[in-house]
Formats: sequence, structure tokens, C-alpha cells
Amino acid sequence: MTEGNFVDYVKMHVSSGNGGKGSVHLHREKYITKGGPDGGDGGRGGHVIIRGNANLWTLLHLKYKRHFKAGHGGHGSKGRSSGADGEDVYIEVPLGTVIRDTETNTILFEITEAGEEKIIAKGGMGGRGNWHFKTATNQTPRYAQPGMPLDEKDITLELKVLADVGLVGFPNAGKSTLLSVMTAAKPKIADYEFTTLKPNLGIVDYRDYQTFVMADIPGIIEGAAEGKGLGYYFLRHIERNSLLLFLIPADAPDIKKQYDILLDELKRYNPEMLDKDRMIAISKCDLLDDELKAELKVELDNELPIPYVFISSVAQQGITELKDVLWDMLN
Repeated sequence: MTEGNFVDYVKMHVSSGNGGKGSVHLHREKYITKGGPDGGDGGRGGHVIIRGNANLWTLLHLKYKRHFKAGHGGHGSKGRSSGADGEDVYIEVPLGTVIRDTETNTILFEITEAGEEKIIAKGGMGGRGNWHFKTATNQTPRYAQPGMPLDEKDITLELKVLADVGLVGFPNAGKSTLLSVMTAAKPKIADYEFTTLKPNLGIVDYRDYQTFVMADIPGIIEGAAEGKGLGYYFLRHIERNSLLLFLIPADAPDIKKQYDILLDELKRYNPEMLDKDRMIAISKCDLLDDELKAELKVELDNELPIPYVFISSVAQQGITELKDVLWDMLN
């Protein structure tokens, strides 16, 4: 998926349908000149329904369609015939989509399962026909209920990427390069910070035709939890990852310090992030000779509280070992 096709934030206006009017009708036939009331009920207005679709990865298909309107209910008619229900409108969204009320910014609900359906705008109920109102003292009621009005609101759809492994690191740490090596994804790669502006997803092929999904999240900087850099834009995508893979280059001045800064930003954004499984990949290790690598290993064994592996995306070193460790942790 190219970066331009990844849309994770959409605003829209949704409107359900009006309920149909109940009918005011009195039964008439050739030899029945004064039949009783037989006006039918109005039909229900159509709902606007949000539905989860496991085949979607982005909100791109909703980018240029900002208004969704369901059908109105049909009016009741003679012979106690009910009006037709209004046509429901379905909005398909990827799993991991959060639906907010735009006006209040409150979360209405989240879609996390394939086929899950939630009504976002309920259709108005149809009015009851006049035959419902017949009584012993009022044999021919000449009134019926009107249909209930439609419901409309402005909503915001926000996608939080659902991936097995989320890549976390500073800008220009080599996350996009690693994703391109481990998957068939083709993220934008360059030697400047914030090359990646939107998450990239890729499917990692493992042994025996097994796979898992990896997400390359835009780089973190100090102060990201307060909105610096790309701030909340990427931090919300990390919330849904099962496992966090911290990518720190071998030429970093202090690997443990970089890990602590990254972890602190996640903690300040959402303390629940610390409950996820974590591991570290020391990237660009082709810059190290065997002696330097051995020294660094002794140092890291004492300092790092979680598993780590040495890798080089460019030289394709340690990639199989990384896949093995990730697979074991995921399962």
C-alpha cells in the first residue's frame, strides 16, 4: 500500500430516513358503504449502519464521499397495508475504526470484528394507521400517527492500525527499510527524518506458509505525547499492536537511553502501552565488526530488560533470527 492511499481520518455527515405516515382510510366496497377504519401503518425509516470489513486496511474509499443518507419509510395505505421500510445504508470500515461524535469528540463505539454492525443513525418509526385507534365509542377515527423524524449527526472515523507487530523508533532509525526487507511492502525510504508520514503495513511470510502483520509507524521524538512532531497522529496506531519492536541503530550514542525515551513517550501517552510485549532490534549492525559487537553484547546484557537481536536490513543479517523471536513472542 502506498503512503498516499493510506487514509486514517475522515469526517462525514450521516442521516437516517423519516418514518412513513400511518394511513387514515375507511373500508369501502360495493355493498359496504360504511366499513370500519383500515388504514395501514407507515414503514420504518432506513438506518445508517457501520459495518466491519476485514478486507479493508484504510478509509480511502470514504475520503471523497462525506454524506450518507438512508431511505424514508413508505406511507401506510388501505386494507391495513403497511408502508415499505426505508432502505438501510451500510458504511464499510476496516477493523480498528473508532467512531466519534464530531461535535463533542466523544467516542460512540469501536469496530473490531469482521461483520460487526452498529447503527449510527436510527431510522424514524413508522406512524400507526387509524385502525389502531378504533374504540367502542369512536368507531371511525379519522386520524393516524405521523412517522417519527430522521436522526442526523456529524461523525469522525479514526482508524487505529490493527497489526501484530508495531515498529517503534526515532525518525530515520531504519524502520521503513526493515519493513521493505521483511515484507513485500514498498514504503518511501530516504535519509531524512519523517520520511514516513503515515503508517505502512506489510505481511511477513514465516515458515510453513504462516504470516503475521507488521506496521511501520512514523518516528517518535521527545515530546511526542504532548503533540510534538507527528504527536498523536502515530501514537494512536501503536495502541492496537500486539507486540512492540523497538528499532535502535547500532551507532546510537546510548542504546539504553534511546529505549528509555521511547518507552517514556508511550507511557505518557497511554500507560497501558507498557502491558504489551516488547523487544529490541539493534539495526545497522553491519557497521560493527565482531569485536565491537561482542563488547556491545556484554554491555546490553546488563542494561536491557527485554530480548534483543542484532540485525542489518541492508546486509540482510539477523532477519531470520528476528522473525523467529517475533513469532515465538506472538504465539
